[in-house]
Amino acid sequence: MKVAFIGLGIMGGNMAAHLAKNNVNLTVYNRTPKHFETFGNPNVTTVNSVENAVKDADVVFSMLSTPQVVEAVFFGSNGALNSMKENAIWVDCSTVNPSFSMQAFEEAKKHKIRFLDAPVSGSKIPAENAELIFLIGGEAETLNEIETYLNFMGNKVLHIGEIGKGASFKMLVNMMLAQSMVVFSEAILFGEKMGISKDFLLNTVPNLIVSPPFTKGKAEAIRNENYEVQFPLEWMHKDLHLAALTAYEMNQPLYMANLAKELYASANKNGMGRADMSAIYKYLEEIK
Repeated sequence: MKVAFIGLGIMGGNMAAHLAKNNVNLTVYNRTPKHFETFGNPNVTTVNSVENAVKDADVVFSMLSTPQVVEAVFFGSNGALNSMKENAIWVDCSTVNPSFSMQAFEEAKKHKIRFLDAPVSGSKIPAENAELIFLIGGEAETLNEIETYLNFMGNKVLHIGEIGKGASFKMLVNMMLAQSMVVFSEAILFGEKMGISKDFLLNTVPNLIVSPPFTKGKAEAIRNENYEVQFPLEWMHKDLHLAALTAYEMNQPLYMANLAKELYASANKNGMGRADMSAIYKYLEEIK
């Protein structure tokens, strides 16, 4: 099977690299020119247009930043869907809102393209190590056809349900992640204010039963004041915004998530958007 990968950012570049390492017949495309290491694989082709990337592909993966970008790349008269073969499979790994995944499914269906929403749980290091968890919405039969490729890029595939359910579950995961980072940061800052050693707090709090495992890595980022991006803060703000939009569509209040959204929005506005999401600690520290 011929595979195309659209979007070679922090996540997509690493995901496509694992396909290349496994000798997949791969064509890659990024909207802005970007070097892609082929690992000596003669079956990897880099092209300069999305049309050339997808025209012969049996499976097209996309990992793009926002619903608006996915729409610009795939929909409309110049979009990728117009150039894809009938009965090909589009696997969108972008983090988008569930209603957009439904819209993408309907657009794909117009072109007789099969569709899966397949966002991932994991950031830069899990992507580098092929340890992503794929959260799938769509037909099990379609998933079965492409699961081998998912296993090249990750170590777990969860079929959540029908179209939109992968995007829905990813929204829950990132909503909890964002809030947990705020709670952890606030606790460390409060502990410091009460006179407890910062080193003691960063050594101890992540190991408490009440702390999510990911805080161990973020504690080291805070300790070293190294906010090298693993998951950009601006994209966490985007994901919280999508959660708020979805909650509005469903008339469901999200009290804490919306508060977290405004904190990330403020940090983004103050120039921290391209730093790692753990930089929310630095922002809270500066406004304490």
